Amino acid sequence: MRRIKIPAVIISMMLVFAILFNFTGCVLKAQAADLMEGIEAEDLGEVPPLLNKDAAIATDFAIRLFRACNESGKNTLISPLSVMIALAMTANGAVGQTKTQMETVLGMSTDDLNSYFRSYMNALPSSEKVKFSLANSIWFTSDERFTVNKSFLQTNANYYGADAYKVPFDNTTLKAINDWVKDKTDGMIPEILDKIPADAIMYLVNALAFEAEWANTYTNEQITKQEFTQSDGTKQTVDFMFSNTERYYLEDEKATGFIKNYVGHYAFVAMLPKNGVTVDEYISYLDGQKINNLLSNPVITHVVTLMPKFETEYSTEMSEILKAMGMPIAFSSGSADFSNLGRSSAGNIYIGRVIHKTFISVAEKGTKAGAATVIEMRDEAAYEPMNPKEVYLTRPFVYMLIDTETNVPFFIGTLNSVK
Repeated sequence: MRRIKIPAVIISMMLVFAILFNFTGCVLKAQAADLMEGIEAEDLGEVPPLLNKDAAIATDFAIRLFRACNESGKNTLISPLSVMIALAMTANGAVGQTKTQMETVLGMSTDDLNSYFRSYMNALPSSEKVKFSLANSIWFTSDERFTVNKSFLQTNANYYGADAYKVPFDNTTLKAINDWVKDKTDGMIPEILDKIPADAIMYLVNALAFEAEWANTYTNEQITKQEFTQSDGTKQTVDFMFSNTERYYLEDEKATGFIKNYVGHYAFVAMLPKNGVTVDEYISYLDGQKINNLLSNPVITHVVTLMPKFETEYSTEMSEILKAMGMPIAFSSGSADFSNLGRSSAGNIYIGRVIHKTFISVAEKGTKAGAATVIEMRDEAAYEPMNPKEVYLTRPFVYMLIDTETNVPFFIGTLNSVK
């Protein structure tokens, strides 16, 4: 897997919600100074509703990032939501051209990003059959060379519910961060960080966990053995899930697909490239507007579907991808300006790595998916019974998990082989 992806020391500035350190057997105690003391989230008043224009921008970023991360012939899976949150929180510490480039890549101003994600996180559902949790945390070195700006912490507390901890950057903290991510992703991402470099000063971490039941689950009678043709032409015999009761059909110039709902306002979307069109060609064709139009106008009809059961995980480091997307200054030790984040006597502060890991399992009862992003800061988504549409996912395809109220993908991937 390519080691760059959307998005070494601010762990995916997607500050993970409540950092309560109930790690199995490991608790970071007095050595962690709670820097949020006296910086509790302020009352910002009524939470504004999610706006369609902001959702469209988030979808556009999701598709651009997915295109940039796609690796031909390999299973790819990213959570653009996790990456976007982490980068948005990091952008609160950026100044000048560094901030301008980050805002251009993300598609919104920092103020608009803060407002959008405050509304998004406030609207997350809570029920027995649907779990969608986002957590954000900031970890920074207790080394006296680094001084954090309290205003930076306050902004991220206000809009992202982020807790911040001042800790010695040693192996104890390395384990604590990994245990925190494992806990917040329900064990789906057991480890995110491999090391803490000597020049690391801060990690901004976002963790995402999603678990939902299908609105109509598959029965044992709907499981069948079929062949899946991989991108290289070889065939695998795997378990498929058959349904003849789906109702939402999708079609554009280059693919056909369907929407299958979970309980609540989330759904699985699959798009199968038409004969003669490869997955890579279809991904190159996609953009945010096309996805918005596609998902907003499904054909309500009778759809017969065949989908493999699958489970996949993905890992990438996104520095080079984000540079190519238009924000190289943030990664430049000489030019980056994160003076709103803090200062270091050892040299200029810049982004070292953007580490991103994902996991998904799609089976009879529903779907489980987890993601984590770490941004490492360093110094120097009418019923017709006759003539049904058919979408058989027996070869490589693109899939998404979407919020059906906004149609914004929060996971997007390709399945080129079934493991």
